[in-house]
Formats: sequence, C-alpha cells, structure tokens
Amino acid sequence: MKRGFKNRVSFGINLGLAAPDAAELARLSSPEKIQDFVSSLEINREKGGDTCLSVVETLRQGHAHCIEGAFVAACALWMGGSPPLLMDMQAEGDDDHVVALFHRHGCWGAISKSNHVFLRWRDPVYYSLRELAMSYFHEYVNENRKTLRTYSASFDLRRFDPAQWVSNRESCWDVGAALDDSRHYNLLTPHQTRALKPRDTMEIKAGRILEYSL
Repeated sequence: MKRGFKNRVSFGINLGLAAPDAAELARLSSPEKIQDFVSSLEINREKGGDTCLSVVETLRQGHAHCIEGAFVAACALWMGGSPPLLMDMQAEGDDDHVVALFHRHGCWGAISKSNHVFLRWRDPVYYSLRELAMSYFHEYVNENRKTLRTYSASFDLRRFDPAQWVSNRESCWDVGAALDDSRHYNLLTPHQTRALKPRDTMEIKAGRILEYSL
C-alpha cells in the first residue's frame, strides 16, 4: 500500500465515494485489513433477486456476496496504490467465485468474501494465478462433487469508468458480464475430471458449514 491516508481519502472521493466511505476504506492500509473488513460485512442473501452491487451500494447496504466484496477490496487496494484486479473462478454445476488479487514479493494472494470459510483469504505465497486458483480446488464443492474447472486471467477494473462499479446506484451487470466473458483457463484435463474422487461423508459435512444461514 503506497499512498498515505489523506491521499487515499482524496483518491477515493475522486472515484465517486462519499467522504465518510472514502475515509472508512482509506483506513484499510493492508490487504489483511481489507480482508477483515470484507469478512465483517453481512452476507448478501439477495432476498429481492440477484444483485451485483457497486462499492457505494455495498457499503450503504452493509452486505455482500463474492463479487461485491471483491469490488470493495479492489477499490480499497486501488486507493492504496495497488491495481484493482479480480480473478473469476468458474465451476461445473455450481456458482462462480470472484476474488480480488494482490501481489507481494513476487507472489499472488487473494481477498475474498464467502459464506464458506474455505473460499476466503489466500496468503501471498502463490507464484502464479493457476497456483492460486488450485488452492481453492479441493474445497470448491457441491455436496460430494469437486466442481471448480476454470480461472480467469487477472481482470483490471481500471478498464471501466469507476461510475460503473464504484459509485453505480444500480447493479453492475455489465462489469460482471465482462469478467465472466474474459479469458479463462482450464484447471483440469477431461481425464482428470472423470477420475475425480467423490468427497466422503466427513468432507460433505464440513462443506455444509456456513457463517450465515440462508
């Protein structure tokens, strides 16, 4: 994180945040602090239908699911002087998962919002995005099935006007669709996919643990 507090606040205001929101995110001076903040948000249960909330709306409503938490994390990283990068992971018969990326001492780490404890923070110990994505593989599950199949290249949110994902009062479907359509890479060969061992009873039980009831 390269900018001082006042510069982080000013940068956030320039992105479209109100001064109190800019100050709140400016206090998150490391990826670790950003993760703690994202984790503290209530899970977005989407009771009114699917959402893809901007940073402003996520902070206003006080809840998030994965891409919404990733927007907040990417914004805070950008305010601190790091690029706002996302990575999308796609699954077979399961939901996508989106994380915010950061780079430290030549390695990748991830900030993540998830109701499942296993799909959250990753320390910056991964030399490639493939390594990082594979760290989610065994816990990315639907009952007895391991479902993770692809991961995206790093997706730079600077290609979009901040009004599309930082200060947007509507859901940010265009940004989400662009991420979904971005280049993805296979994690498994067809043979590896066919040979995956189903998860056992204990693994299934652990996979059902949620922080928030749905």
